[in-house]
Amino acid sequence: MNKDVAEISRLGVAGMGIGWIGAGKMGAPMIRNLLAAGARLSVSEPDDDARDDLVRAGATAAENLSAHSSNSIVFATLPNDKVLRDVVLGAAGLAQHMAAGSVLVEMSTVSPECSAEVAYALKDKRIFYLRAPLSGSTAMAETATLTVLASGDQQGWDTAIPAIRLLSSRQFYLGQAEEARYMKLVINTLVGATSAILAEAIALGASGGLSPASMMEVICESAVASPLLKYKAAAVVAQDYAPAFSVQQMIKDFSLISDAGRANGVPLLTTGLILELYRAAANSGLRDQDFFALVKWQSEISA
Repeated sequence: MNKDVAEISRLGVAGMGIGWIGAGKMGAPMIRNLLAAGARLSVSEPDDDARDDLVRAGATAAENLSAHSSNSIVFATLPNDKVLRDVVLGAAGLAQHMAAGSVLVEMSTVSPECSAEVAYALKDKRIFYLRAPLSGSTAMAETATLTVLASGDQQGWDTAIPAIRLLSSRQFYLGQAEEARYMKLVINTLVGATSAILAEAIALGASGGLSPASMMEVICESAVASPLLKYKAAAVVAQDYAPAFSVQQMIKDFSLISDAGRANGVPLLTTGLILELYRAAANSGLRDQDFFALVKWQSEISA
């Protein structure tokens, strides 16, 4: 980020009351970045250890969702549609407590259908709603180099952008409805497909005597090289599939992709096959390993 832009963004959030719901692997480092910029953060997180760590870093623990009623912006990083519905639409949810004119910035990967339900409820309460799913890893969250894909109320975007710039290096405002939700599904389609096709390519090369190390070296210097493949190259060579993003999480995302295609009449034949590959890998015991463990699964069934 340009130094002048960064300073303006810090001035924009210094002393601002910001709420955050969900301090997991992605949420916690983003919260720390906002704290470092001088924002006042109140955090809702069911994991006591994660919440206490952030309190020690300068955040305030929110006792319940009503504690966010005085915040001008509330961010949320949540695991799925059900939790988003509970947090926003539940009897004690944010739609009942956030003030008119405040902004909800929802950064999860959820279905466009669920997101549209939330939008309808918040519009009725005159709460601005910004869909802002993330592209990037936990390491990128720590270094504030994520990409934010945003859509929703223009006024919400204008209000939230100083804080968003402190969490990311690239920001795209894509429209006023569910465009960001679809963009996230587009990117995850390509991300999940990369692991699937690499798995078959590595198995083919191994059958001809090539090592994973030599293949990844050439692949990462070829026309098909990508930041994702370069980022995962060492893990593939070392066969280290500690989860940055698990097989089970990819199944969840590909299920969302498949459902969105079906709802809009878009045939996703390749996507459906890739979803079944991830399900097969999960059933073989790789459910909680990184989604690039498809390389391991493919090598085992090819032996």
